[in-house]
Amino acid sequence: MKEARFFFVPDAGTTNELPDEEAMHALRVLRLKSGDEMFLMDGNGCFYRAVVTLAATKRCLYEVVECIPQNPVWNGHVCIAVAPTKMMDRVEWFVEKATEIGIDEFGFLNCQFSERRMLRTVRLEKIVVSAVKQSRKAWKPIVNQMMSFKSFVTQPLKGKKYIAHCYEEIVSKDLFNELQQPVGNDDADVTVMIGPEGDFSIDEVKLAMEHGFVPVSLGPCRLRTETAALSAAMMVHLSRRII
Repeated sequence: MKEARFFFVPDAGTTNELPDEEAMHALRVLRLKSGDEMFLMDGNGCFYRAVVTLAATKRCLYEVVECIPQNPVWNGHVCIAVAPTKMMDRVEWFVEKATEIGIDEFGFLNCQFSERRMLRTVRLEKIVVSAVKQSRKAWKPIVNQMMSFKSFVTQPLKGKKYIAHCYEEIVSKDLFNELQQPVGNDDADVTVMIGPEGDFSIDEVKLAMEHGFVPVSLGPCRLRTETAALSAAMMVHLSRRII
């Protein structure tokens, strides 16, 4: 039995042609032909079973046979906001793995001690799409542009809000213990902020607390930025997962 082939097509339900990059993969790598079955994902909760109707040199047309709505596998909206590291490969690693685990949104912070002040999201979008297909996620995470720390913490955010830091003089709660507390539908959403290698400044932590963020710890060990961000994503996913 052939393995199902998945392609990312945002408007799969209203069009009949694979996007250029997906068509190239379907035709040149997988060598699909007319009559072959494939599955499309729109990144918004639906899979589609489809059949190839035309396999030309650069174009791949299809006909949708069945729309298959997917059920969420975790509760609430999960957002991890992180200060990108100087080395982009570490940011890309985090984005890929967090997508595979399960996340709804990525935020990127420009903080006082940030190593990176600018971020191009085009490549990150491609990595997210690839991870969505690899892990067969029905929803594609949102990839936001970088924004200032102040702009992020002062915007209206629903649900639980946490900021992870390493300052001993600020009392912190254990994030995983916090996430185990019963929640209702109104506060199932979770946002966790992870700072740069030099941590958030103490003034940034205090500003976040003034806007409703709870200071938290990820455990006794000091973690690299991308490791901390992935650990937070895993904790939230496990606590919100629908069994």
